[in-house]
Amino acid sequence: MPRTPKAWLLLAAVLLASAGTAWAADSPAAAPPRAGLNWPAIVMFFVFVLATLGITYRAARQTKSAADFYAAGGGITGFQNGLAIAGDYMSAASFLGISGLVFASGFDGLIYSIGFLVGWPIIMFLIAERLRNLGKFTFSDVASFRLAQTPIRILSATGTLVVVAFYLIAQMVGAGKLIELLFGMQYLYAVVVVGALMIVYVAFGGMKATTWVQITKACLLLGGATFMALAVLWRYGFSPEAMFADAVATHPRGQSIMAPGNFVSDPVSTISLGLALMFGTAGLPHILMRFFTVSDAKAARKSVFYATGLIGYFYILTFIIGFGAITFLMNDPTYFRLGDGGAYNRLTDMFGGTNMAAVHLSNAVGGSLFMGFISAVAFATILAVVAGLTLAGASAVSHDLYASVIARGRVDENREVRISKISAIAIGIVAIILGYIFENQNVAFMVGLAFSVAASCNFPVLLMSVFWKGTTTRGALFGGFLGLASAVLMVVLSRAVWVSTLGFAAPLFPYDNPALFSMTIAFAGICVFSKTDRSERARREQDAFEAQYVRSETGIGASGVHAH
Repeated sequence: MPRTPKAWLLLAAVLLASAGTAWAADSPAAAPPRAGLNWPAIVMFFVFVLATLGITYRAARQTKSAADFYAAGGGITGFQNGLAIAGDYMSAASFLGISGLVFASGFDGLIYSIGFLVGWPIIMFLIAERLRNLGKFTFSDVASFRLAQTPIRILSATGTLVVVAFYLIAQMVGAGKLIELLFGMQYLYAVVVVGALMIVYVAFGGMKATTWVQITKACLLLGGATFMALAVLWRYGFSPEAMFADAVATHPRGQSIMAPGNFVSDPVSTISLGLALMFGTAGLPHILMRFFTVSDAKAARKSVFYATGLIGYFYILTFIIGFGAITFLMNDPTYFRLGDGGAYNRLTDMFGGTNMAAVHLSNAVGGSLFMGFISAVAFATILAVVAGLTLAGASAVSHDLYASVIARGRVDENREVRISKISAIAIGIVAIILGYIFENQNVAFMVGLAFSVAASCNFPVLLMSVFWKGTTTRGALFGGFLGLASAVLMVVLSRAVWVSTLGFAAPLFPYDNPALFSMTIAFAGICVFSKTDRSERARREQDAFEAQYVRSETGIGASGVHAH
């Protein structure tokens, strides 16, 4: 067996190349029968994969300590981190899922764009600086700063792993569908390829490799999406009004696509989804980890500023791309699976499903070469995000559970990093299984569920531990677990899982997004159980709030990860 990172990375490249060729040859039925293999896309795909494996090899050689592995040694600048955050956040749900939702539902798809974006001011003004001043590698460091280490880290790690699982499902489905379309590969094999690559990136390169893959992908994605949006608008003389009019005339739902109600139909669901997207952003473990990669709180604040601008610009592009897909694709049968007499359903019969609307649009506006570029970029998007998610999950297991709870701090860095790499492999295998099970779910919707859990567990515990003096370990523990359990239970009992995935006749919980209810339960639980906690430990925790407050606001005593 290979014994060096270089040997492992070379082996991975060879295996993936040979696997892609063999599976493409074995599985022609999975590809659109009209098209065959898209060789420009396949070439660009392998160019990107080999380039990122090169980045990973270089990062593996520079990763010497736990600080390097978890936080890139704190040596990332504010602008670089802003680009990396944007790369981490502009996921398959954003690029493929939102454009697919706009294609299918029109105006209603914008609720995800707005919800994803408005979470960033919350992070900028409430979270970023305090997180960097109080923590070291994960947000559990912050939540447990003045509270009991063991129970709070167990809660935080559990919340992290559940969010990572839901979020990974969306990325794996998007990647699987993309490679299925691109290579003519069976969906299961496609998901295995993505899982294998993400394991390589995280297990060998850590945060440095993940950061540079995310930066590279952000630049490519913004460039490709800008060209696609401009190509759509150019057709209409850069008149959005003309584009919308054509979309209304083309779409089966007609004028209703310019009004809300096609995707989220009742006020409770709308408010619940909005809360999940707004506050879930501030509880996403793979995003919160990024604030530990910069040298100080000022750089963390700059990171959010740059990321917000880039992400906001990108979401404007996805809206144009979604409406462009309506006008360019819906009347073109070459993008659909045809039935008897050449008939097709314009909302359900697209090759690869509506998640592939942006990829098909790239072919319509730029031919197979541009489609190859966009396909490779979309795949890069997914890999960058799954690498960040896997690293967050692996860090929760190794740093929060193993090093801090099981070993109680008595563990050397090399062993902790080794545990993290083993965890990355396990998470990769779980992601492959979940991606296969949830094959037919919309990826933006699945990410919405991840946000619901993050908003119901991670965010309330983080916010209350930092801002409310009265928060105690008992309050955070009970409130956090109540929020987590209620969110997961409501998601499982909702139509998306109970009916669409598990096959039952009717949902037991009437709403698809539980955040309105589970967030309320979490905050109420934290308040009630903290107020009723009269223990001596609770009094000491409340007395320690002043010291925590001073450090969170000033940074005095903050860990300088960059010093490693």
